[in-house]
Amino acid sequence: MLYLTSRMVVAPALRAIWRPKVSGRHHIPRTGGVILASNHRSFVDSVVIPMVAPRPVFFLAKADYFNGPGLKGALSRAWFTSMGMIPVERDDSRAAVDSLDTALEVLRRGDAFGIYPEGTRSRDGRLYRGRTGAAYLALTAGVPVVPVGLTGTEQVQPVGQNRPHLAPVTVRFGEPIDFAGRYAGVPGGRARREATDEIMSAIARLSGQEEAGTYNERPPSA
Repeated sequence: MLYLTSRMVVAPALRAIWRPKVSGRHHIPRTGGVILASNHRSFVDSVVIPMVAPRPVFFLAKADYFNGPGLKGALSRAWFTSMGMIPVERDDSRAAVDSLDTALEVLRRGDAFGIYPEGTRSRDGRLYRGRTGAAYLALTAGVPVVPVGLTGTEQVQPVGQNRPHLAPVTVRFGEPIDFAGRYAGVPGGRARREATDEIMSAIARLSGQEEAGTYNERPPSA
């Protein structure tokens, strides 16, 4: 109910405020499991994509956002739930495996799942090398990947700031990438790496970012 309310009330209100420019919405399949793989520039990316997508998109979020006490904690839980966020423990030793299992559940029930192959937000505007989780999900679940390029969200809520600002935002959805049957007989690690590099190249074309060529590591305090 919270998610439906958000889709019908909150999302239109946010679109009216920020007026994002959106292209390629027709590339997102209207039914069936699909991965939306995006560059990551701001905390609000996980709000912007569901706000403009033609169907619900689910993202993973830190369980801390759902565990706060009192009224503030209740409001935080309601907000993140309404935006389709799924809580996961990020600092647990099994966090990565559990996150992939949760994502596979979403895809296998025919829903859309959003993911950032870079792993964490870019702090210098460059596009970092993709980690292979998105490719693993696509190859395991047998679903297409729609690359997404975001620009401007880093101005809406810069890293380290809590308050959003008004700034122009552009969202570009690319053509779906279907890996079905393309890696038959190819070792799993090589298949995931090649598929990931193809996804990141598509994201780079949509976002216009310079490619860093290295992984983006989370800062120690993150």
